[in-house]
Amino acid sequence: MKVLIAVTHLLGTGHLSRALTLGRAFSAAGHQVCVASGGFAAPQLNADGVDLLQLPPLRSDGVDFTRLLTATGDVAGAEYYSQRQAALCAALTDLGPDILITELYPFGRRSLAAEFQALLTAAQILPQRPVVLASIRDILAPPSKPKKASQADSMIAAYYDAVLVHSDPTATRLEVSWPVSEMLAGKLRYTGYVAPPAPIAHPQRAGHGEVLVSAGGGSVGDALFETALLAAAQMPDTQWRLLVGGTDAAQRIEHFQAISSPAIIEPTRPDFRQMLPLATASVSMCGYNTALDLLQCGTPSVLIPFDAGNEVEQGLRANSLAPLDGIEVVTSATLTSESLRTAVLSAMAAPRRATDGLLFDGASHTVAIAVEMARQR
Repeated sequence: MKVLIAVTHLLGTGHLSRALTLGRAFSAAGHQVCVASGGFAAPQLNADGVDLLQLPPLRSDGVDFTRLLTATGDVAGAEYYSQRQAALCAALTDLGPDILITELYPFGRRSLAAEFQALLTAAQILPQRPVVLASIRDILAPPSKPKKASQADSMIAAYYDAVLVHSDPTATRLEVSWPVSEMLAGKLRYTGYVAPPAPIAHPQRAGHGEVLVSAGGGSVGDALFETALLAAAQMPDTQWRLLVGGTDAAQRIEHFQAISSPAIIEPTRPDFRQMLPLATASVSMCGYNTALDLLQCGTPSVLIPFDAGNEVEQGLRANSLAPLDGIEVVTSATLTSESLRTAVLSAMAAPRRATDGLLFDGASHTVAIAVEMARQR
């Protein structure tokens, strides 16, 4: 079968990473996959077996998701959006997919509603209408107004066959963060968490005994990095390593290196997941993919959930994980070098938590659900 996944990541790379994980699972099962990506390129992510189509890219202006910027840093205008929409609809027409998946929309990405609406309308008039699915993570940003939930419901009722919820329902149900109507409840399909296979410890034992500090692919974690550098100086017997992502990583690393600290500072690494099982502790925010990596590896963890711009998703997720052994949560408001050092020591001293008991094979379950629905059409 042919599969088209439409995704736009605007701040980190988590949405694209999850879409590519799904794409690789479809490809491994023998299906032809195109992932149409509308965010900035993220070459560090694994696109093996997937036709990755880069749309004219957009990113948010910091945490302002209504003001979107182009690759040149200009505010995107009507012509730029038109180019994206045309490329996305052309990908649909060229591929003629049996399965169409929109990542996050219509539960988010409302600033891109016009291009998603064009894509969904075009899908309706294809000679063979594809199965249309929404793909969402475990916890969403709750709607700020009831109207946003009702608008999402209207889109789901009109265009979608099902909503794939990438969560283990025994751990987190959609109701935790989103109002679930009777109509929506009937369309939910829980897949389990979408994660790549649990990493095998690094063959060169990279990361062994270290505190690994990561903060996604953008600059929103710079305050965390700066605080970690100061905390590392307070723990001279433990090696800290900062992994800095984003297109401007080189310039930001240069800035961090001016802060006196014994920590190692380097760009993000493709072998990061293999380093986690050997690490003494991890310090990070609490995006979906990061949380799954930590749950799979059992690494002692300090979570500093991203909460700028009234964001609450990561805070909800971090609080749901806080009762587990070896997980400490520090809010951005209480983040200091001392509070971070104390949290790291507490996480390190806790019993090593178990890594089984949750469903991490959501990608394969997604493939099974989508393919079965397509076959029944």
